[in-house]
Amino acid sequence: MKRKPVMAGNWKMNKNNSEAVNLAQQLCYKVEPEWGREVDVVLCPPAVDIKSVCNVIAFDKAPMSVGAQNVHWEESGAYTGEISVGMIKEAGCKYCIIGHSERREMFGETDEDVNRKAKALIAAGLTPIICCGETLETRDAGLTNSFVCNQIVKALAGIAASDVERVVIAYEPIWAIGTGRVPTPEAADEVCAAIRSTIAQLFGQRAADQIRILYGGSMKPENAKFFLPMPNIDGGLIGGASLKADSFAALVQACL
Repeated sequence: MKRKPVMAGNWKMNKNNSEAVNLAQQLCYKVEPEWGREVDVVLCPPAVDIKSVCNVIAFDKAPMSVGAQNVHWEESGAYTGEISVGMIKEAGCKYCIIGHSERREMFGETDEDVNRKAKALIAAGLTPIICCGETLETRDAGLTNSFVCNQIVKALAGIAASDVERVVIAYEPIWAIGTGRVPTPEAADEVCAAIRSTIAQLFGQRAADQIRILYGGSMKPENAKFFLPMPNIDGGLIGGASLKADSFAALVQACL
């Protein structure tokens, strides 16, 4: 079945407020209004930039949404430095990235944490973008599919099939993030197909058919044309190429 692609830009810890506003304004100019009917475009700036980016998009009536890069699962409390689902929702977010490999590796985020965050986001009506991916050692050991699918099983534990349908999953091989190294489109699609099969086993074929699975890991306008036609790849979670309006707009256009 045809699923509406998602092209999401993860700005990571880049762009101060004025730079974020400038980039959002450039994208509002470059992303054509009619593209929104064909592609869900999501900008994920640093938390301090979220409200400003939302304001730019709202003012220009651009066909884009905003997501956060992380969130805590508790509604409030003594969690210094954290932000809640309610906070990002009020700021204007409709999406949130969770479980990114950098959060897992650098900040100790676990599969259980990802599951708690996914449940909190779904309860608030926001869409989680759940990241998964393997190291080069795992791939070389031939364990990619089992490792990645186990991440998905744990991330979605206790979530209803009807809610899983609107979750977005982003497969990002860790060894390809920001390195310029990429798997072949066929290899990436094989992992995405394994994820979709796991969803079918857990939640039924309808959920598997509906859920959108993105590829991330050094996707650029130059190679997007090879990844996006793959049957199980429904868009991209973009890092470096999302920091320039021309390249990110080209990636959105590649989904049309």
